[in-house]
Amino acid sequence: MKQSPIDRSPARRQDANMRNNERHAVTLPARLTWKDQRGATRFATVLTRNVSDYGVYVECQSPVSIPLFRLVQFQLERDARECDALPGSLQNGRVLGAVYRVSPPRGSQPQGLALRLMVDPRRMAAATDVEAARATA
Repeated sequence: MKQSPIDRSPARRQDANMRNNERHAVTLPARLTWKDQRGATRFATVLTRNVSDYGVYVECQSPVSIPLFRLVQFQLERDARECDALPGSLQNGRVLGAVYRVSPPRGSQPQGLALRLMVDPRRMAAATDVEAARATA
């Protein structure tokens, strides 16, 4: 039986952005709502740091206990929804998301949460078409 060699060299860091969607750096007030393990509704005030069509990274001013993969409702404050850098899915109110990364607070840095937005790709395509039509009008 012939074995193939295993490449044990350190992985090369690629300089290219491997993301599927462009991220926009924005700092906007928002709110997270979720149910804890006992079924009680919890709230947290957060600040967005960057957004894309399918994800958002937020920072919590006070640490919260949200486990990985917990479903949360993400909602921008009413005044913040008119920002031009926002994807269409975030301009319409609440969006369901799942926590897929939790960064604990360190020193003066607040706790961070990365959320994967549960957005129907067909709905996103329709929103993109509407935005393109609005831009050319």
